[in-house]
Amino acid sequence: MSDPFRRSTRIDAVELSEILKISELADALKREGRAIITLGTGEPDFPTPAPVIEAAHLAALKGETTYTLTAGTIQLREAIAAACERESGYRPAIGEIIVSTGAKQVLYNAFAATLDPGDEVLIVAPYWTSYPDIVTVCAGRSVILPTSAATGFRVTPEALRAAIGPKTRWLLLNSPSNPSGAVYSAEDLDALAEVLRDAPHVGIMVDEIYQHISYVPFRSFRAAAPDLADRTLIVNGVSKSYAMTGWRIGWGIGPKRLISAMIAVQSQITSGASSVSQAAAAAALSGDQQLLAEHCDDFRERRDMMVEALNATGLLSCPSADGAFYLFPDCTAALGKQTRDGRTIETDADFCEALLAAEGVALVPGRAFGTPGHLRLSYAYSRASLREAATRIARFCASLK
Repeated sequence: MSDPFRRSTRIDAVELSEILKISELADALKREGRAIITLGTGEPDFPTPAPVIEAAHLAALKGETTYTLTAGTIQLREAIAAACERESGYRPAIGEIIVSTGAKQVLYNAFAATLDPGDEVLIVAPYWTSYPDIVTVCAGRSVILPTSAATGFRVTPEALRAAIGPKTRWLLLNSPSNPSGAVYSAEDLDALAEVLRDAPHVGIMVDEIYQHISYVPFRSFRAAAPDLADRTLIVNGVSKSYAMTGWRIGWGIGPKRLISAMIAVQSQITSGASSVSQAAAAAALSGDQQLLAEHCDDFRERRDMMVEALNATGLLSCPSADGAFYLFPDCTAALGKQTRDGRTIETDADFCEALLAAEGVALVPGRAFGTPGHLRLSYAYSRASLREAATRIARFCASLK
């Protein structure tokens, strides 16, 4: 009998992300009474700034609770344009901006608006787990560009040039990167832009959501290559920088013809983002920006603490990170070793499962990010939790034989 609810071929291979699976498993263990420390989620532990919450409250009291323009309120788009000018030296027109329900929807809108079956998207590995799945849902094909610690987990111009083909529709970059923390310097972006100038059929999507969590100078791709602005989509939002993950506000900045197509897609999915959340985001972008530097300094201290602790295990090799709030240590030295109960650690996923079972620390295996043999650890948690996690990880590594 035919199943009316069978999965479409478009999403047949799409599942809940491994990050969410691990988070849900950790939550289940907590409910059983286990003392679990979860370092798998990319969410700042700072509270949303009080003036932002007050702005949302005021907007609600004033009756700003109705539908907004599909592309976003004028107030928020003007605040986004002003922030771009203040921070990156260019000011997009209002018609070049779309506000969405989180940065993930910006990615979806863009791919849904532009990909035909078989079109290729170049994705640099390690990558955020949702990138390939969104491409798949939008009928495209992901072409993975592997990197390594030797190149700082950044794609080289030579590798990019070799990967571009006649079916390439997009290059997707992420700087600062989730999960590696890699940041593309101005020189790096210049070199990549030179390659892309020779490939006029390729769009350039740059996810800059961690822009304000960078421990080295940050350069926006649009500022680095203004001549490619008519082929560039910048993705950003308030979730990471302003501790506003639950407010669900992201945006895209690109050429008007692309933004118009993305608005058409969004109009049939969600329409405009939450009116109250947009008021809050506008307040965040227009208010005191000192907290951004304070948060960044705090994250840098946590990074340094965890890099030292992980390298001290003797089994994990952990380079520092230039941005975001993740570390991506190499765990290959632990492969082939056995746990106390006789289980052999054969993969990065085995390492994470055994660590969770033995010590109650939840990490995400590198395979989820297209780079097996590594682990992703978020240090966007309290120092007390990080110190305890470091102690447990060290104890687990010492127990392997």
